Amino acid sequence: MRAGIRQTSVMRKQLLAFSVFFLIGAAVALAQKNMPHGAKGTVVHVANLYVQADESADKVSSVTPGRELVIAEHSGKWLRVFANTDVEVVTESDAPVFGNETNAKPISGWIMDKGVVTADTQKGDEILFGEAVSTEILASDSHPPPDAAQSARRLYRMVVDLFPQSPRAAEAMWRAADIRWQLQKADSFSRPSAHEKENYLREQMDDTEMKKIQKLYPRTKWADLAAFTMIDNKICGDWQGSEKCPEKEAEIYTKYADEHPDSPKAPQALYQAAWREACAGDMYQADNDERKSGDARGRAKDLAGRVQTKYSDSDYAARAAGLVYKMEQQIPIYGSEN
Repeated sequence: MRAGIRQTSVMRKQLLAFSVFFLIGAAVALAQKNMPHGAKGTVVHVANLYVQADESADKVSSVTPGRELVIAEHSGKWLRVFANTDVEVVTESDAPVFGNETNAKPISGWIMDKGVVTADTQKGDEILFGEAVSTEILASDSHPPPDAAQSARRLYRMVVDLFPQSPRAAEAMWRAADIRWQLQKADSFSRPSAHEKENYLREQMDDTEMKKIQKLYPRTKWADLAAFTMIDNKICGDWQGSEKCPEKEAEIYTKYADEHPDSPKAPQALYQAAWREACAGDMYQADNDERKSGDARGRAKDLAGRVQTKYSDSDYAARAAGLVYKMEQQIPIYGSEN
């Protein structure tokens, strides 16, 4: 399910719209200050915002799923709200570098009292989380609805905002951060700089939210996943025939597995390390350095053995066995899929 989000090329286009939201971070802070005191909530469907409590009245705008709103008044089947309809909830680190050129404010209007979730909504955390999951699945389609990934992210964030004590909060925070990361990654890795050997020569993904997960939920599955994700910023782009890259990356992945042995990503990390050492072995052999080639392949076999021994039930244990078999059969690893 989540792999689809990572692979959907359409999301690269969505990032263009998504990035606009982050350029108005300062405006969001101003908007939140202007919000009146009242019950905070969001909607799980597109809600029309009217100038009056009447469906025949002029429509001011619409409130999409996950957008924050504050209820100022309740009249029959109508709610007068102040809603963020065109800005994204962001952190201070997302504030524009060159200053704020907009003056976005929450829009006041009336919406019908249906599909509105607040902190008082029974099972509200489950409702929002479920809607976020459904929307995220839609974002993985080959032709996803506009704004699907961003809507899923917003809904996950509202789970955390409205229900911070929910058992779903940690996972919701992780999923929201992961969606943002994958959108940024798709954009970063589509740029020419992605082919630079050194990682610092390409655009880096913002790791602020990942680090926050580690701080708020240490020694949890979600902290482990955040740490694994952030490896993306450390790996090389194009190896350009340099053994230094796969060996350095193998060290990074091995260190991750050592420090996070219970992580669901631990077997993958060890396999990635083994695959890279095997590639380094091929590269050294091409340079006629048989000693270093043998050393690298030896390390690859040791790492593959760790996967098979410690994580025998994982897919990566079987893949590790295949990797060792190819090395023994002198089948090149470098250039194959990892």
